[in-house]
Amino acid sequence: MCGIIGIVSQTEVNQSIYDGLTVLQHRGQDAAGIVTSDSDGKFCLRKDNGLVKDVFHTRHMLRLKGTMGIGHIRYPTAGCSTSAEAQPFYVNSPFGIALAHNGNLTNAKLLREELFQSDRRHLNTDSDSEVLLNVLAHELQKTTKLKPEAEDVFKAVSQLHRRCKGAYAVVAMIAGVGVLAFRDPYGIRPVVIGKRETKKGNDYIIASESVAVDSLGFTLLRDLAPGECVFIDMAGNLNSQQCAENPVLSPCMFEYVYFARPDSIMDGISVHKSRMRMGDKLAQKIKREYPDHDIDVVMPIPDTSRSSAVQLAEVLGVAYREGFIKNRYIGRTFIMPGQKQRKKSVRQKLNPIGLEFEGKNVLLVDDSIVRGTTSQQIVQMARDAGARKVYFASAAPPVRYPNVYGIDMPSAEEFVAHDRDVEKIRQELGADWLIYQDLDDLELAVNKHNDVTRFDMSCFNGKYVTGDIDQNYLDFIDSLRNDGSKSESEKDSSVMELHNDT
Repeated sequence: MCGIIGIVSQTEVNQSIYDGLTVLQHRGQDAAGIVTSDSDGKFCLRKDNGLVKDVFHTRHMLRLKGTMGIGHIRYPTAGCSTSAEAQPFYVNSPFGIALAHNGNLTNAKLLREELFQSDRRHLNTDSDSEVLLNVLAHELQKTTKLKPEAEDVFKAVSQLHRRCKGAYAVVAMIAGVGVLAFRDPYGIRPVVIGKRETKKGNDYIIASESVAVDSLGFTLLRDLAPGECVFIDMAGNLNSQQCAENPVLSPCMFEYVYFARPDSIMDGISVHKSRMRMGDKLAQKIKREYPDHDIDVVMPIPDTSRSSAVQLAEVLGVAYREGFIKNRYIGRTFIMPGQKQRKKSVRQKLNPIGLEFEGKNVLLVDDSIVRGTTSQQIVQMARDAGARKVYFASAAPPVRYPNVYGIDMPSAEEFVAHDRDVEKIRQELGADWLIYQDLDDLELAVNKHNDVTRFDMSCFNGKYVTGDIDQNYLDFIDSLRNDGSKSESEKDSSVMELHNDT
């Protein structure tokens, strides 16, 4: 899972992109990058491993000149964490193109072979984002114009949709021409567009979440439709076109469960409201299964489950308390690259307030349970803090299947729910009882107004919306993603500025 942003403005964009990336920091903590373009068509790129605040210093910001640019926040979905795969990526032919991507190509291996054998293009990393960039570059190269226009961009993206499979939300920039963005034909990964009117003309922003649009003073226009491409030239003219043959909106359910910020709106759905409804549905299930429950207090495991926990407590008529204090300087444990690091970070990240636990029957609420590492430790922390009984509730159903569309859900054998029923999971976590959200209730909670015809819920039900996933692919992705295959070492990274080094 990553975050993308692109801005075309009448003024310098470096600070706005930086600010937007900080707002999207929750989508990835592994690496960050910005590339801008000035009126002469020159690119300036800065990217490196680390948080936004650590990657960009004053000397870098001064060099990121230009009125249009794109940015990226990364966390790795496979392999090791290296600065070589930090984005945006860049190719100089044709025209000069930079690209940032959120998602995962399911046919990346085949495309790499095609790019080498047929397109005569060289790839320098294992990233499927570099694959996307080179496919786009190859299709744009077919135009005979000195500078591509909107119709050329749309034709290239149409061909890209025919070649690329999987999930992808993309923002790209053509030197001296403009910024384009497009979404895969299923709309699995999110991307929105916003507008800001100024005295000099219109500014446009493209971002993974609406919260970045809001925070920078833009007005949210809409989500990009599945298969749609938008193109904004340097003068601020916006063009859009549907470029896919059979688009079907199928957004990722896990965005609403965990990844997105609660103050975002995705495909017309409020993340905060959907999580509140998850709490409501979960409370109703607790009433059915434990009508005589003895819960004294409901506590969220901060921060993602807070909206669900508040509503759950209200429906149950039980006190709501904040029992864990979160260290804001520790990253999200779900997206940390290795099991050892995740285990170490849980107790660094959360600290219990003993007086809220002592002698009480506590219901802990989390957004989901994936590996179970965090949940197991938190249950024990609650007991150590004096809780008489510890109950555990998940606002999402059991995660039993790998996600192949850009979320680093590990090998199926690493899921705590793998080959275990709820009772065995409870025993593994050490809770007094455990309750999961039902899948139908989760869908109803997110899609209350039935505006979306279907969601990608593959990590819960094993049904992959793109229809091209078989066991061979799952075995392949397993070999890349399981913790045993990941290296926690990071290569030393160097500054990567295309026309100046520091």
